[in-house]
Amino acid sequence: MKKIDKRGKLQEQPFTFKEAADGKVFIYWHGRQVTILKDGMAERFLQGLTDENAQLRMARVTGNFKRGNERKGEQT
Repeated sequence: MKKIDKRGKLQEQPFTFKEAADGKVFIYWHGRQVTILKDGMAERFLQGLTDENAQLRMARVTGNFKRGNERKGEQT
């Protein structure tokens, strides 16, 4: 992961996820929900998911969701 995560941001483990009973996967960044995966996308995300690749897979699937107005750790 060193070559992919050059700045080491994923070492902090900013992403978490929760799988719902209906098959949806909710992905969170620092405790804030950033995306919901449904149907085939949720299945593909969960397939082959390990502790080692979880952060990278969540970062890739969320894409470029940040636009500069997020504040780390701030809850509403």
